[in-house]
Amino acid sequence: MSAGVFALAGLIFWTSFNTAKGVDIRSDDPLPKLSDTVRTKNTRNQQLEDQLSGVRKDVDRLTRQGDGVSPAERARLDALDKAAGTDKLTGPAIDVTLNDAPPNATALVPGVPDPQPNDLVIHQQDLQAVVNALWQGGAQGIRVMDQRLISTSAVRCVGNTLILQGRVYSPPYRITAVGDQAKLRKALNDSPAIQNYLQYVNAYGLGWKVGAQKRTTLPGYSGSTDLHYAEPAS
Repeated sequence: MSAGVFALAGLIFWTSFNTAKGVDIRSDDPLPKLSDTVRTKNTRNQQLEDQLSGVRKDVDRLTRQGDGVSPAERARLDALDKAAGTDKLTGPAIDVTLNDAPPNATALVPGVPDPQPNDLVIHQQDLQAVVNALWQGGAQGIRVMDQRLISTSAVRCVGNTLILQGRVYSPPYRITAVGDQAKLRKALNDSPAIQNYLQYVNAYGLGWKVGAQKRTTLPGYSGSTDLHYAEPAS
């Protein structure tokens, strides 16, 4: 009986040693954390975007040298680039910053119930409400964090992080729109979705700040413009 026990103990020891390969399997310190993986992928996506932007500039330059188009046609193509968001855009701008409430926030208005966790964080619909209002107000171009939006851009949140065009961001979230500042402000003030968000700002201390810049430059969109769509399974 004792021989069988010792044999089983030896097998367990060997299996643990072979699995751990010298690593303390009771600790997750040596194991890659999800946040580290996301950070690494985020950096890699930024590097690829920078490379793509450089290649696109080279292609545009070479195309201009040998495209044989007339000045009028070139002006029309340049206007299309500007409308598509692939060119830089400079002009007066409005900045909107949204931020989570402090984690220990309590109700700031008498009679308002204590906040639930979801009441204290920025949600996807909050960001979408700002972006939609700015487009409605005639924005010529919009940047979210450090990326330019185009017609196919999707503002999505997972948990309390923003995923935009393959990159991940944490609050505070900054949205910049170039256009007529008075019209942009009016569009923000008139938005029912933003009015609803401002109730949470007043009740629980969510972050909301609107500022203006006399002149700023939005970068051109540098990512892929190819459309991706679902295909039926074969």
